[in-house]
Amino acid sequence: MRSFWGLMRAYWFSDRWVEAWTLTLVIALFTALSSKAGVWFAEASGELVNSIAFYHDAANTTPLASLLTNAGMLILLVVLKDAGFTGIRTFVSATLHRKWRGWLDSRFNEALLDTNHTHFHAQHGSSGTAAPDNIDQRVQESIKDMTGGAIGLAMGVMAVATSLYFVGRKLLETSAEVKGLEFLGSYGSAVLAFLAVAIYVPLNTWIAVKLGRLLERINIRMQQSEGSYRGELTTFLRRSFHVAASQGENVQKTMHDRLYVDIDRTWARLNIVNTGYRSFELVYNFIGARIVAYGPGLVPYIHNRFDLKGYITGSEMVNSLISQCSWFIHVMPSIAALRANSQRVTELANAIENVQHPQEFYSLTGCSDFRYDRQNPVFGLTIQKLELTHQGEDATPFLSAANLRFRRGEWTFLKGESGCGKTSLIKAINGLWPYGRGTIVFPEGVESFYAAQEVKLQQVSLKQLVCLPGSERDHTDTQVASALHRAGLGDFIEHMADESREGMNWDQVLSGGQKQKLVVARIVLQQPGLLFLDEATGALDPEGKIAFHQAIKDNCPDVTVISIMHEALPPRSLSGAEFYHSIVTIADGVATKKPLAPSLPVELTTILEHPRPVEERWLRFPRRMRQK
Repeated sequence: MRSFWGLMRAYWFSDRWVEAWTLTLVIALFTALSSKAGVWFAEASGELVNSIAFYHDAANTTPLASLLTNAGMLILLVVLKDAGFTGIRTFVSATLHRKWRGWLDSRFNEALLDTNHTHFHAQHGSSGTAAPDNIDQRVQESIKDMTGGAIGLAMGVMAVATSLYFVGRKLLETSAEVKGLEFLGSYGSAVLAFLAVAIYVPLNTWIAVKLGRLLERINIRMQQSEGSYRGELTTFLRRSFHVAASQGENVQKTMHDRLYVDIDRTWARLNIVNTGYRSFELVYNFIGARIVAYGPGLVPYIHNRFDLKGYITGSEMVNSLISQCSWFIHVMPSIAALRANSQRVTELANAIENVQHPQEFYSLTGCSDFRYDRQNPVFGLTIQKLELTHQGEDATPFLSAANLRFRRGEWTFLKGESGCGKTSLIKAINGLWPYGRGTIVFPEGVESFYAAQEVKLQQVSLKQLVCLPGSERDHTDTQVASALHRAGLGDFIEHMADESREGMNWDQVLSGGQKQKLVVARIVLQQPGLLFLDEATGALDPEGKIAFHQAIKDNCPDVTVISIMHEALPPRSLSGAEFYHSIVTIADGVATKKPLAPSLPVELTTILEHPRPVEERWLRFPRRMRQK
């Protein structure tokens, strides 16, 4: 789906091809019936005009009955064509639109939300290519408008093909000789009609294409402006409290005004071009329906080759042919919107494809040479020759760690000045930092859990929030209730099945401290072997921080913890015992690790300060220790 045509045909060659092709064939059938009804309509119009023209003719013995019959037949054909064939086609095409959009939406959601963290990597640009803006708009609005526009255009193509067949054949059947074109025989009037359509429609289509390209560029710009403004509004509402607390309304208003000015200017240009195009289309329709359609049959009618009925019928069929062949002109604004939408969707598809191998992607704009491996869980987590940089081939490392080892059950406190790279180090360990090099070896078979400072909650039930990243089906109500109780959120147990409370979702109901307690409930429930705490206690008071750590200590005895906090010293338990065993200090761009308390046993101190191969250190211990 990385090209326009690939995107257009993907659904019809997917696992739902039967559904796609069935709906398409039904649309094609009713399009053909509608085109055939157009021929019947032209014939009925001729009959009605003829009954009016000869109403007072002496040979017409039943003028009123003839007039009413022809008028009734015309009305019946209109109902059959517009309410029957066209109405059913519209319903089926809307169903196809719904099914196609749903399939595409699910495909993009699966691609963005895979285990590769594609949604995260796709928001980074590569060399010479900007990251896709407003991904939410691309997935929703662009896919919706693109699929709807494509179906409408496809039905227009079908209508042209069927009209050329049915109307063209009828024109040939009713054609008459034209004076001066006797060499064409009885096909003279039909040739004139086809020639008029062949000259008039392509010439005006060329004009429409020129205007359409301008519309396409403005549509793309309009979508970008709308997406940026909507994105800022969404972000503002999420940080509404911070804006209010800092009295930043004036600054926020200025930002909104600046973003909307871009929308307004683009909209003004779009209105000018749309108005010009609409005027061009109205003039084109009038000339086509009243001059070009009635011109070819006028010559044989003057020379008495046609009667009035034949002239009106033939002219109405030419008008129908012009109308159907002009679908490209009528839908040019839709084509411009379709191309704009498809371009934004294919750009997203390309961005998704480009980051399927993140390190290869990031290597285009800097150094990205991380190696991730697994080892026996007894050896814990190991970091070797790690260097973190920013974007750029020649970027200087801002953090390096020669050799760090974190044993099973060891708690480590990460310390350093703001901006020294503490969070970057944790991101790199978890494969979420793009630039640098080094080796990270995880304990095999051990699950990890990353708890960030800011907790954002999805709009799902409280039980599902506790069970994340798993499913609520993975744990019983009793297990979840126990986790909530141990985390200090026992008051909410009776609301586990609710997605909201008093009209507000859980992200609005829970305070910052309660959200961080919710993280404890997740940890207690899921029992990870590796736990990364990135300022995960920032919203808690000192007592809350102690309770946070104590809950993990009591319920996850073998977990390895790596934690970032603002405090100069990590918290201790109420009894004064240390939660943490070691400290990693980042100073002058270098991360070094040492024991936190000097009172640790000398054997453990040796392990923490000198991370040599485990077998060698094991043999250096006294025999009595090895026997234990």
